[in-house]
Order: sequence, then structure tokens, then C-alpha cells
Amino acid sequence: MRDFFSLERWLPGLATLLQYQRAWLIPDVRAGLSVAAVALPVAIAYAELAGVGPLVGLYSCILPMLVYALFGTSRQLIVGPDAATCAVIAAVVTPLAAGDATRHWQLVMTMTAMTGLWCLIASRFKLGVLADFLSRPILMGLLNGVAITIIVGQFSKIFGFTFSDRYLIERIAGGASYITQTHLPTMAMSLTTLLTLLLAKRYKPAWPSSMVAMVVTAALVWGLNLGKFGIATLGAIGSGMPIFQLPDFPPGLMRELVLPALNLAMVSFVSMMLTARSFAAKNGYEIDADKEFRALGLANLAAAASQGFAISGAGSRTAVNDANGGKSQLVSIIAAAAIALVTFYLTAPLQYIPTAALGVVLVMASLSLTDFRGLWALRDSDRAAFWLALISFISVLAMGVIPGITLAVLLGLFQFLRNVMRPTDQLLGMDDKGVVRTLRDNEIGRAS
Repeated sequence: MRDFFSLERWLPGLATLLQYQRAWLIPDVRAGLSVAAVALPVAIAYAELAGVGPLVGLYSCILPMLVYALFGTSRQLIVGPDAATCAVIAAVVTPLAAGDATRHWQLVMTMTAMTGLWCLIASRFKLGVLADFLSRPILMGLLNGVAITIIVGQFSKIFGFTFSDRYLIERIAGGASYITQTHLPTMAMSLTTLLTLLLAKRYKPAWPSSMVAMVVTAALVWGLNLGKFGIATLGAIGSGMPIFQLPDFPPGLMRELVLPALNLAMVSFVSMMLTARSFAAKNGYEIDADKEFRALGLANLAAAASQGFAISGAGSRTAVNDANGGKSQLVSIIAAAAIALVTFYLTAPLQYIPTAALGVVLVMASLSLTDFRGLWALRDSDRAAFWLALISFISVLAMGVIPGITLAVLLGLFQFLRNVMRPTDQLLGMDDKGVVRTLRDNEIGRAS
């Protein structure tokens, strides 16, 4: 009974903060400000990807970060907008909204709340084991496909034309005709953004390159009045606290969101756990999958309540946290406070950010999701895993994000059932370092 009411069980993040060590403060402050500098431009770019206003992207960072800091078990993980998550949201909501911006936003919030509820249900029934349900090869193929979909979708912002086709294959097939519609000033701005990103990463690797690129391009638009050349910018985005609103759309549309929200909860959780486990192993502690499911659910409910969209574990921002020596969940609190300061009082300069710059930032972020070398390496090490990854990858490209994710989940289910119903025999051996592991086919003959 005492364990049921324990702080460690319900608020593991707060329990860690109550044992805070003074030596952690400076690294945590440095890491928190660095995370905020990276999260700000990315949140704005991902809001564009999700089809909502830039302010919504900032809202999606603040409260979810604070909630995860209290309920999460990972000391390094940073939650927030994620490229794959936003791509899934856009694929589901855009056809349902039918061009109505207000309905689009409300559907996004509703799907986010549903995703949070699915995560809480999974946590209640201790389904953290689902972190192993979608195997790494399936997730690898899935994320590679989502990344290519995002990259192609951003070409319209980078080159300054408008896609008339909705699906990836048709967009690629019509690539030649689209390129002839290129808006040269917009393309020049995109090249400037890319050059700034590359120079910042080359000469100032410790600086947040996305933030540097947005500051430089916004300054050029403002100082040289580049808007007169037809370069699109964010425009005035307002500021202040989110105003709570209840969804106002036909109830029948909610049925269309139930299964996609379940798929999104599954993919978000598995992706988040891969990141959380890797950094936990690096820093010498363990995380609780069931508590992480609950933390992700509460963070998504917090995002919906603050008029934001679904979030997940952010691998790049978690890496920034770890690289800057972040020691505890205080990093998330500091980053959230810095983003809130900008959101509530300093949004005016954001109106000069060109959408072409956001497109380039999204492409660079999506490239970090790709791992074609790892996918191809599976061909030699594990042929079955290679085919699972390849089928997941092709299904996203050919059928779209949502059908591709659904197929990936089914593949995960079939793989799980196969492993349960037909367990395989493994021949173990010891390598040169004295580590016991499964022998590959080409090693069995030598071992005998």
C-alpha cells in the first residue's frame, strides 16, 4: 500500500529532482538553453509540416516538457514536436479538414488528445512491452519512408511552387514540370539557408545551426525588404497564452481519428523508447517502459490542452542535452521556460522568417531520420529483418504514411506471433573478448 502512494511510482521525475545535486546546476542550465535554441526553430518548422500556425508549434513544447520532467523516468530525454509525428498528423487531418484552417487545428488537437489517451490505456495495462513489438528493422523502414515523404513535400517551399498532386509517387513523377515553376528568389533564399547551416556546422559545431540559419535569413528579409521579390514569410503570428477552445466539428469525424491515433501512439512510443534506452544505457541507469507510456500520454494530453499537437521523444534535442552535459529533468524545465519567454513576449521578429528556410530546416532534420546504410547492412546480417524493413519502407512510399504505418504494425504483430508460435533455436558461442552471443550461419562451421 505504501508503494502505491510512493512518489517514485507516480512522479519519478519529481523524485529525481528532490534528490538534486548542486554540481548538476551549471551543466543543466547550459544544456537547457542549448535545447531551447535548437527546439525553437524546429518547433516552428514542424508546425508548418503539421499544417498549423507557428505559435502552435511553440505551445507544443512548453507544457509537455514540464509534464515529462515530472512523470518521465529518463534524465536525458527531451520531448517535443517530431518530424514523423507531424507527418502522420498532417496525412490524417488534411483530407478531413477540407481546407478549413480552424477545423484543421481542432482535429489536430483532438487527435493529440486521443493519442494521449491510448498511451494512458497502454500504461494502465502495463503494455510497455510494446516497445519491443515494432522491431527496430520495421521502425527503420518506416522512418526512412516517412523521411523521404517529408523531404519531397518540402520541395514546394524550397523552390517556390505549389504541388497539385497529393501523393508522393505522383509528385515524383511530375517532378520535371514542377521544377519549371521554380521561383528563383525563393530558391536563392533556400540556398542561402543551406549554406548558412553548413557553415555553422563546419565552423561553429557547438552553435544551434538551425537557429543561426533562421536568424540570418530573417535578418536578410527584414534588412533588404526581400518580401517585395515574392519571398514568402511567416508573417505576424501573435503572442501570449493559448486560449482554450473545445472542438467544434461533426462528431462523425472523431471516428476517423481513433485508429490513426492508436497507430501514432504506437510509433511515437517505440521511437521514444529507442532514444530513451540508448541514452539511459550511456549514462548508466534504467528506465521504466510502463511509466514512460504514462508520461508520453500525459505529455500529449498537456499538448492538446495547451492547443498544441502530438509530441514524442526528440532524438536530436536529446543528443544536444547529452552533449552539453545535462544531468537531470531540470533541463526540460529550463528549456520550457526559455521557449515560453519567446512565445509570450518575443514573437515579433519571427514574422520575417522565410518559409523556404523552414523547408530547408525540415529537410535537414528529416535526413537525420534516414539510415539507408543500416537498412542495407541488414541484407548481410539478417535477411528476414532486411525484408521487413524494405517492405515497411516501400509501403510508406507507395501507399502513404497512414497505410504504411498500419502495415508496419501488422508486420510487427505477425513477427511477434511467429516468434511465439515457432521459437527458433540459437547456437551460442564465445567471441574473442569472452562475450557469449548467438553465432551467425557462417560462424557455425568454424565453431564446430
